[in-house]
Amino acid sequence: MSLRIFLLLILSFTLASCNEDDKLEEEISKIEVDFIVERFDKAYAAAKPSDLPKLKQAYPFLFSKYVPDSVWIDRINDTLQNQLLIEVGKAFPDFKDVNKDFEKLFQHLKYYDKTFTAPRVVTLTNDVDYRNKTIVTDSLLLVALDNFLGENHEFYQNIPRYLVQNMRKNQIVPEVAEAYGKKYAYQSSHKTLLDEMIYYGKLLYFKDVMIPFKTDAEKIGYTEQELKWAEANESPIWSYFIEKELLFSTDSKLPSRFIADAPYSKFYLELDNESPGRLGQYIGWQIVRAYAETTDENVLAILEKEPEEIFNKAKFKPKK
Repeated sequence: MSLRIFLLLILSFTLASCNEDDKLEEEISKIEVDFIVERFDKAYAAAKPSDLPKLKQAYPFLFSKYVPDSVWIDRINDTLQNQLLIEVGKAFPDFKDVNKDFEKLFQHLKYYDKTFTAPRVVTLTNDVDYRNKTIVTDSLLLVALDNFLGENHEFYQNIPRYLVQNMRKNQIVPEVAEAYGKKYAYQSSHKTLLDEMIYYGKLLYFKDVMIPFKTDAEKIGYTEQELKWAEANESPIWSYFIEKELLFSTDSKLPSRFIADAPYSKFYLELDNESPGRLGQYIGWQIVRAYAETTDENVLAILEKEPEEIFNKAKFKPKK
């Protein structure tokens, strides 16, 4: 076969694949999802102490019965709380862009899970508790907007930089998608580094399917520069994991080196400071992507596969 014919075949296959993806996305875009975004943050910002009973009736799940009304009234009158709500109001005068992305996410969820029902979506503040930016249940989605004011916001001065870089508006939908992914993902083992890599790889592949309108950098929470570094160094990263026999290791330090949020990944080499954190998640993502190409299984079925099966069938080969 001549090189020209080979290239034409590849081009034809690529175009056919793109056309199929376009048809699928067009079909998904027609799915109806019924939801509204309720701005509790705005209601609380405008509230007077006398409005508290109405707020508690409208949002009972936000008011613990063990907390006396005096505490909520103090919060309404608190200068710091008021400043927080003012800043949220400035950053999110409306919610149109995020609302459109929520609609697309919910359409994809409904396409792949016929039992899915769009949740009640409520925005609020949580005193910049950046470990709990979003909460997802079967019927409710809570989004704490004070965690998405922008990486240079003055409220974030004492938060590590590697965390702050994802406290931006464009991370709301990827964060919510991941929260949904965790509801669907299952595996019996979390003992080895590979177990953790595959688990987070599943969550990132879930984002590929559910939020294809987001960039890869947004899905994993990297800057474009960090993503390019990971892509360019995929082969040496993989070689390091293999040569050091890390994949099936149960060393409890490995997740903090390669999976958890961190300023960089810890190879204990000169390149550490150049690397982004969570490179184990990134490689796990590529493994799950490779597995997905070998099967016609639904994304939700893939999320339930055991790590070893995914790894063995993926036959992953890093980019050179």
